[in-house]
Amino acid sequence: MKPAGVVRKVDQLGRIVLPKSLRKRYQMNEGDPVEILVQGDHIILERYRPKCVFCGSVEEVNDFKDRLICAQCQSEMTDLLRA
Repeated sequence: MKPAGVVRKVDQLGRIVLPKSLRKRYQMNEGDPVEILVQGDHIILERYRPKCVFCGSVEEVNDFKDRLICAQCQSEMTDLLRA
């Protein structure tokens, strides 16, 4: 993880502002969902991308009965049901 060299203060409501240069660099626009991850004593912000509940893949993820499942896992489940 590379430091960006930017320091921001947390406001009364716990908010921080991401500098425009970082938002532009990582293609983050107003209203985009952001995932907050914790790794040890680090807080990591990532653009949210839906992930398969089984394998964690972000490729070809579909909503199935209110769960996110990738096409590969869905295919494997179908094969299991046919056996």
